[in-house]
Amino acid sequence: MRTLKDVTEGEKVRVISVNGDRPLRRRLMDMGILKGCEIEVIRVAPLGDPVEFMLRGYKLTLRKKDAEMVMVETV
Repeated sequence: MRTLKDVTEGEKVRVISVNGDRPLRRRLMDMGILKGCEIEVIRVAPLGDPVEFMLRGYKLTLRKKDAEMVMVETV
């Protein structure tokens, strides 16, 4: 199964589930990363971390460590 960390620049995916400990899951869900949400990778920092995503009409930047907790499927 793929995670948000594995998605390449310009690719669109759909969230299947959000994993991790409870505070991290809550924080990600508060940012709008919910099951069924479509996310597009806008750009990756030169050293690979962090990654900028477009979801729900706004841009969100996450560390790869946090993005690894989000399971996704290709749209």
